Amino acid sequence: MAVEGELLCFVTLLAGLHRSYGIIYQQPEQIHLSYGRDPTQMIVTWSTVNSTNSSIVKYGLSPASVNQQATGYSTHFVDGGTEHRAQYIHRVVITGLTPGQKYYYHCGSSYGWSDPFNFTAMPKGNNWSPRLVMYGDMGNVNAQSLPRLQREVDMYDAVLHVGDLAYDLDANNSRIGDAFMKQIQTIAGYLPYMTCPGNHENTYNFSNYKNRFTMPFDEQSEHMFYSFDIGPAHIISLSTEYYYFLEYGFGQLLMQYEWLDQDLKKANLPENRAERPWIITMGHRPMYCSNNDTDDCTKNETLVRVGIPFIHIGGLEHMFDKYGVDVALWAHEHSYERLWPIYNRKVYNGSYDHPYTNPGAPVHIVTGSAGCKERLDPFNPNLNPWSAYRASDYGYTRMTIHNHTHIDFQQVSDDKNGEIIDSFTLIKDKHEPYGLGNA
Repeated sequence: MAVEGELLCFVTLLAGLHRSYGIIYQQPEQIHLSYGRDPTQMIVTWSTVNSTNSSIVKYGLSPASVNQQATGYSTHFVDGGTEHRAQYIHRVVITGLTPGQKYYYHCGSSYGWSDPFNFTAMPKGNNWSPRLVMYGDMGNVNAQSLPRLQREVDMYDAVLHVGDLAYDLDANNSRIGDAFMKQIQTIAGYLPYMTCPGNHENTYNFSNYKNRFTMPFDEQSEHMFYSFDIGPAHIISLSTEYYYFLEYGFGQLLMQYEWLDQDLKKANLPENRAERPWIITMGHRPMYCSNNDTDDCTKNETLVRVGIPFIHIGGLEHMFDKYGVDVALWAHEHSYERLWPIYNRKVYNGSYDHPYTNPGAPVHIVTGSAGCKERLDPFNPNLNPWSAYRASDYGYTRMTIHNHTHIDFQQVSDDKNGEIIDSFTLIKDKHEPYGLGNA
């Protein structure tokens, strides 16, 4: 570990001095994966300080035979800070993968190659059980859950990072962002690292977030919202930040809202719901929370839930009801909270003994305590009737989508040495709109 630490310091020193002394540094760093548009694709993204002559991923079925090659492109990204620090972001979409197959790869160019990594292409179809780990609000400083997550990489198929990365990607003229991307490389170099933007990504119109992360997206979305299928689930990533940073464009909020309506409408078609019955969303700022602060989710009429005041445009709760969203994942609050099935602040449990069996409304989970410099958020001592379980400690959430009817959830406490402090199973015999907004 001492040798590795010395090497990291040397590499960092080279990257920091290259402008002052004319040093050219073209070694790949900040490597991370994301899913493509179907199971035959994987996207590899990385950064170099200086430009290279190409962007290449070499891959194969064993460490000794990385004999296939995919090429991509790089973009010149200039941070908006006072130093205008620049780097080159490389993106390669590997196509023609065999679904479910494990691959070994490294990336770079003739000027330098990364360490070897591996990934498993997404299995084909819906007859398998995705294992996902979910968290938000993990920073470069006090990333308490990171070591445990690094040890558990082989337990999961993908990561859902529900906003607020690095604290902040742009801080110290984006040096904090660079450091954080190197930290998560130990996870994201092996697992698709699927994200959504949080409030801490907003600087310079989210430019660090938009440039550093590559998702299966339409050009208009700028990586801020997208969806993908995995096993028996359709997962949607949203930007809740459009509601709170309208100076970056009210039109973007409307664009996302219209896109979401069409995406959910398609996902809810009978033939699509039969193939992928679970609809799961992730967005940074929750509709509901019971923390002891003044965040929007502590109020009755949150912007994400009911929309922009007076004009009431963009509210998501009615849309989630309309199309039968099963699970809504959130972060932002530095704590964990599981809600009873809820709509318009009213509980719709499946039954008294089995509240999560055929519930009458979506299930909300807030998981924002992976660890950051702002520490943990306490709760209001007065428990809301819709709050089922809450914990103010560091940790993250596991979700196993077993099949068309069962999803298991576990909350891991890093403070308690990996203890499972909360768990439940969501069971649904049918997936369809709830009809509560029409009642």
